[in-house]
Amino acid sequence: MKIFSIEFWSYAGERAIKTVAQSAIAVLGTGSIGLFAIDWAGLASVSLGAGLLSILTSVAFKKD
Repeated sequence: MKIFSIEFWSYAGERAIKTVAQSAIAVLGTGSIGLFAIDWAGLASVSLGAGLLSILTSVAFKKD
């Protein structure tokens, strides 16, 4: 699968979205109680950072 193909980016994007969701759930599960007690900026920072790492991992370790 070539890096410039739609198929590659579709799979990489799907993995990144799953990673963002999983890391958000992990951060929320660490003890935040209540909708207004959540540090939304911190949650977004950690989750989107994990998504970026997922994309970079897909690019770095792509299979030909």
